[in-house]
Amino acid sequence: MDTIDSWRAVAAATGRADRPAAEAGIRRAYADAGLPEPARIVWADSPVAGIAAVRALDNPGRSVRESVRTLPWAAERQRLFTELGAEGWNERWQATGAMLWDTTRDLAERIRIGVLDDLLGPAEPGLDDDGAARAARAAAERELRVVLLDAVLGQHDAPWLAAFDTSGRLAGLAEVARHAGWWWPFENAVVLCERPLHLERDEAGRLHCGTGPALIFPDGFALYAWSGMPVPATFLSELGDLTPARIRTEENAELRRVMLEYFGYERYLAESDAQPVHRDETGILWRIPLPDDEDVVMVEVVNSTAEPDGTFRTYWLRVPPNTRTAKEGVAWTFELAADSYQPLRQT
Repeated sequence: MDTIDSWRAVAAATGRADRPAAEAGIRRAYADAGLPEPARIVWADSPVAGIAAVRALDNPGRSVRESVRTLPWAAERQRLFTELGAEGWNERWQATGAMLWDTTRDLAERIRIGVLDDLLGPAEPGLDDDGAARAARAAAERELRVVLLDAVLGQHDAPWLAAFDTSGRLAGLAEVARHAGWWWPFENAVVLCERPLHLERDEAGRLHCGTGPALIFPDGFALYAWSGMPVPATFLSELGDLTPARIRTEENAELRRVMLEYFGYERYLAESDAQPVHRDETGILWRIPLPDDEDVVMVEVVNSTAEPDGTFRTYWLRVPPNTRTAKEGVAWTFELAADSYQPLRQT
């Protein structure tokens, strides 16, 4: 059985697919499902291109996703559940698939949303006032979602594959996952996608890049993100020229928060001529009002232990917007009420 680290590597793998190995996995998955191998395997350079390829197939036959993926997975899960019992299965899942689930499924969902955005494009001005156009767009989105949900996720099925025995009926699926991206199985044809060429994530496993695409496929389909939040491609190029005035005038509250994080709260306070709203023995409370958004509230504290050069480092602690005093804010960082926070020595 492969290790959790090997499946973690599969989920995050980038670079061109091993096409012969992936196609061999396809043929085995069909054989294990009792199906004749597909007459055609069509490669696509991204899930966006995959959708186009699926739509362009001539006489693909019915989808066989249930036979090659759903039923074998259900059978293996039932086998393990019977063998291990409910508690044993839970322990198995927590030690394997659960460790990859959140980040991998979040990535897959971000790709789905990115595909929809790419294929549908931005809503036309006045769309909300045009009932027929709005209905047509909604119908197009539903049709795309059906096609997307019919895909086998290849490398992004790693969480489940990590929990299962992939030496039996799941061997073909596992082989495709190790060497390729998403795929669509039909009776007579398969559409199989390349993996991303590039992937960047933060320490929490969220898509994140401050200089360009966080995820990019061979055909140029890309996702831009900051700490997991989707951002426009043009947004990142503006970050180097930010000013407090530009941050205040950003209408999108989520993008404004990204700007503040990039610019730095301490710098924003200094360059905005902000005034403290409270000070006490624990520190100084600062408040940054933002239009159409909750205030950003920070406590400025000074480390009581000197650095090797004799200076004392200043820290900025983000606290809830309803914080009224510096002590209340510092106490909150220790999960205490202000009247319970009585440090013998501040560090």
